Amino acid sequence: MDWIEITIKTTSEGVEPVAGLVLMAGIDGLVVDDPKDIRAYLESPEAFLWDYVDESLLADPERDTVVRLYVGDHAQGRRQWEALCEGLDSLKENDREGLFGSLEWQLRGVKEEDWENNWKAYFKPFPVGEKLLVKPTWEDWQEEGKRIVLEIDPGSSFGTGQHQSTRLCMEFLEERIEAGMELLDIGCGSGILMIAALLLGAGYATGVDVAENALRTTDENLRQNGISPDRYTVLCGDLTTDGQLREKLRSLRGVHLITANIVADVILSMSPYFPDLLKAEGKLLVSGVIDGRKDEVIRCVTQQGFILEEQKCAEEWNALLFSLSKH
Repeated sequence: MDWIEITIKTTSEGVEPVAGLVLMAGIDGLVVDDPKDIRAYLESPEAFLWDYVDESLLADPERDTVVRLYVGDHAQGRRQWEALCEGLDSLKENDREGLFGSLEWQLRGVKEEDWENNWKAYFKPFPVGEKLLVKPTWEDWQEEGKRIVLEIDPGSSFGTGQHQSTRLCMEFLEERIEAGMELLDIGCGSGILMIAALLLGAGYATGVDVAENALRTTDENLRQNGISPDRYTVLCGDLTTDGQLREKLRSLRGVHLITANIVADVILSMSPYFPDLLKAEGKLLVSGVIDGRKDEVIRCVTQQGFILEEQKCAEEWNALLFSLSKH
């Protein structure tokens, strides 16, 4: 399948609102080329994790910050792009102080093989929390310390752990996963949360996504990390509209933890179905929630019988951990 590359010019301040629009359009991933961030990272203690830096990323420190993303060159991809365009137009209209830059965009057709290679200049190994290290398969890694190495490539679906919402989820997983736990990941994307949970000791993981290509990529990534197929299942469908999918998930007789790293609107629509899919002592972890929607999500989820147990925040993104009320 071919892809459409979308490049949006913005500023450092504009990255988060643009990323929010990307997620709300149903697009699961992006890369950010921000010269300020690159130089700050190279000056940080974690800089040793980069084996090399593409010189083109350092050549022009005054260049625009760019958000780059990909949608499939098909009807669904074009609908996602149209939704993103509407959001960008609204963002530009309301940005009276010009904090978010020009918000100009460009489109370019990309072949499958080129699409994969385009990520290599941006995706380098990085640590998450206290236990995990995420790396692409094409990077060599000499293991240092006791971090668990998780290998993942974008493939035909997104989700490499670089976005704050995914990192927050992974930090929760390393704190909460116990040996033998069962996980349900709704909107699994590339399978990164399933992989992290299983590497951290979970016994079984089920992933659900509306996109069939995401399920293929999830399966490939799980196998790449040495996880046996008898420890996971991947299912295609929309929890809010697919009754057969809900019945399949209920047949699991409850899981210990549900993860849903999506966007606020989707979490709200799914919230009535979460309680029936959890064991009595189960937890619900939702992420992809921007500051402006956090209170709304908390209010809606607690109305379904949950109690907010803990929350993590990074750069206006929130991950919320709930437990089922005992009352």
